[in-house]
Formats: sequence, C-alpha cells, structure tokens
Amino acid sequence: MPKIKKKRVNVRIDMTPMVDVAFLLLTFFMLTTQFQPPEKVKIQVPSSHSAFKVPDSDVMTIYIDKQGEIFMGVDAPALMARLFGQEAKSLKQVQVKIDNLPDLLIQARISNPKLRTVIKGDQDADYGTVEDVMNVLQKTQITRFAMITNQIIDKK
Repeated sequence: MPKIKKKRVNVRIDMTPMVDVAFLLLTFFMLTTQFQPPEKVKIQVPSSHSAFKVPDSDVMTIYIDKQGEIFMGVDAPALMARLFGQEAKSLKQVQVKIDNLPDLLIQARISNPKLRTVIKGDQDADYGTVEDVMNVLQKTQITRFAMITNQIIDKK
C-alpha cells in the first residue's frame, strides 16, 4: 500500500507587532529629542592658522558681538539655570554687563571647576571690549582661555 504524504504547512510570521514596535520607537525618539536653541547673537569669527580644537563639554563661552555687547553661555543647562535663572535653562547664551561678568565667572567656576573658558568675538568687534573681557578674566584668576577663530587652510 502506498503511503499518503501530508502536505507541508507553510509557516507564516505575523509582522504586525514588529511594525508597531518600530513606530513606537520612532515616535519615542521624535518626542524626546531636544533641538539646539537658536543663538541670540550672530558672530562672524576672524581667521587663524591655529589648530587647537575646542572641547565638546565643560565649556564656558563669552560672546562679543559687533556692537560690543557681551553674552555668556555654558554648555550645561543645569548650570545655565543656576547662573541666570530657570528661564535661561534652554538658552545658549545670555546678555551680561561687564560689571556682572566677574561674579558670574566665579560662580560658574565654583559650580564646575573643570570649565574651560572660550572667547568668541566677532571679527568687527571693538578691541577695547575684548581687552576689557580679558582683564576681567585675569582679575578672576582665569589665565587660560581660548579664542575661537575660523581655520585658514594653507593652499600649497
């Protein structure tokens, strides 16, 4: 007697749950992403041949615009809130007066001793304002700082 073969049953995997999980992950990342806040001041930095790179974290930046106005910013939102109040937590920089700058610098350095100081001045800014900021840094015992410039590429 011949044997009767059973037909093979195709296995089907339901992909609906995987698609649901993928869309849930996509939605989660879209809703929790924080975008970089817009800068209050636009600064066009001068050019230089220096190859020093600014670190990614623990940076305190002092901005000087064309009109000689001074702005200060820290990369940590918690420290920004501590220095300037809760409304400044999401801002990148806050305008400060030269008279208040020493106290803010000292408070920032006490809060985070690892902070590196960077000056980002516009190429058309008055040198007197930059000199005043450098004098304030010297008075507050911040003797190591960097100035941000655009890199000039030598074409040989």
